[in-house]
Amino acid sequence: MIFVIAAFGETNRAPFDLPEAESELVAGYMTEYSSIKFLLYMLSEYVAMLGMSAATVTLFLGGWRAPWPISLWDGANSGWWPLLWFLIKVVLMLFLFVWVRATLPRLRYDQFMRFGWKVLLPVNLAWILLLAGGRVAFGGDLESGERWLIIGGMAVTILLIGLLWPARVPEKHRSVAEQVAARPAGSFPVPPIDLVVPPSPRARRVVAERAPANVLGPGGSGEPGSDTDGKEA
Repeated sequence: MIFVIAAFGETNRAPFDLPEAESELVAGYMTEYSSIKFLLYMLSEYVAMLGMSAATVTLFLGGWRAPWPISLWDGANSGWWPLLWFLIKVVLMLFLFVWVRATLPRLRYDQFMRFGWKVLLPVNLAWILLLAGGRVAFGGDLESGERWLIIGGMAVTILLIGLLWPARVPEKHRSVAEQVAARPAGSFPVPPIDLVVPPSPRARRVVAERAPANVLGPGGSGEPGSDTDGKEA
């Protein structure tokens, strides 16, 4: 999953297509070219998708081998079948690229950088350490006590990280003073999330004109009374 997400970011596909956004009037430097040159720029994106799909299939999806349970057939990996399995897997990966582009919205640049540096990179490093510890614990010439000691140490480390991880209060649950204090010095003043904007004077005047007389009272004083025709309010 980490490799696939990084592949989306490397190929500038949604939700990481930040250099050229579809909402803009132009497509960046591509507008300087036309005809076959523009076609080559557009084609390069799909060539990158094809290359990353082939790399993903080779590294993680069995490459040219038949998927299970088709692999139970003796002739599934002979003749032209390996080429067919490889092409089918690559086409499925290309479908995943198109599917994600049509499903997920585009991220902001700060969200993209935060997701890469604070989520993907720590998770990837933790996975490497976990995998290396597992290989040492189960693949080395260790006694049973040492093996379980390594497994227990890994479990305790993960538990401590989970308990000591700083809890982040959602922005919408903070008070206005806490939101202002949490902003870095010199940052652009942004209104708090729970800010209630009062209606404009024109909107208040329209509401007052449309309010019934029995609510506003005689002369719009706000006290109940009778209307001009002498009917009870």
